[in-house]
Amino acid sequence: MTDTKPRPKRSSPLLPGVARQRRRRTVNGAPVPNVAVRGIKGVVLFLCCAVVLLPFVAVVSTSLADQEQITAAGGYVLWPTDPSFDAYAAIFRGGVVTRATLVSIGITLVGSALSVAVVALLAYSLSRPGTWGHRPILIMVLLTMLFNAGMIPNYLLIKELGLIDSYWALILPGLTSAFQVIIMRAFFMEVPKEIVDAARIDGASELQILTRIMLPLSKAVIAVIGLFNAVAYWSAFFNAVLYINSTEKWPLQLVLRTYVVDNTQIGTDLPGEVVPPQQSLQMAILVVSLIPICMVYPFLQRHFAKGVVIGAVKG
Repeated sequence: MTDTKPRPKRSSPLLPGVARQRRRRTVNGAPVPNVAVRGIKGVVLFLCCAVVLLPFVAVVSTSLADQEQITAAGGYVLWPTDPSFDAYAAIFRGGVVTRATLVSIGITLVGSALSVAVVALLAYSLSRPGTWGHRPILIMVLLTMLFNAGMIPNYLLIKELGLIDSYWALILPGLTSAFQVIIMRAFFMEVPKEIVDAARIDGASELQILTRIMLPLSKAVIAVIGLFNAVAYWSAFFNAVLYINSTEKWPLQLVLRTYVVDNTQIGTDLPGEVVPPQQSLQMAILVVSLIPICMVYPFLQRHFAKGVVIGAVKG
């Protein structure tokens, strides 16, 4: 009895170069663009990066230039021929910029730490459905995303609390955010209930569950919330305009607004005999205000995307 099964067709052998070329045509199922398209994309990406980086280069270069180069360049220098750090030495010689930098650093550190703690406590309490007043408090938190009291009621509240011309007036108004509470609450709700129940059986309190289980598991969310609050506290100046009367308590952003935006002369507030050009001093203050965030963000960047996406689907 003869075998009637059809024999499989043999594929014709391909040369190594042809097989490699066919494998390269798709990446993860998507066709690979040709060399011309990739070249155009590279040029467009390079131009976009140049447009973004050019203002930063101009600011840093102008802060290192002298008056002759600034005058010859028309205000902004792209590449200083004889760079000098006189502007940075002048603003950190013990004047108003030095005080404002220390004030901003203190407000940012204290405000970010307190804000993360308050958001974590509120989010954890709202993530437990059996807690007292869970639903009304959650509704009030959500309503703050749609309505706010306004500038005058906030000012009257700060005044009645006796916080005018106080550092707490720069920290307490932005201590918590409904958006951050929702993100952290959604993450806490995604933690398996069995882990929390096992901790309760072992005798752990709610505070121990939060500090020993929830917070170590939510490092990505904490990094993102901490970065959001640090940027907000470091960049805030409007609260200082409303609540701070003493120039000794000005944060760096208010000094930046006064000397750069309002174009106020800086020489009278700096100790020393030799005062660098005004344009260099203004750009130096601007660079100092940008450096901390640019230094912190690369260390938290790997947690940034994960922390923002967490809770966007569930919760």
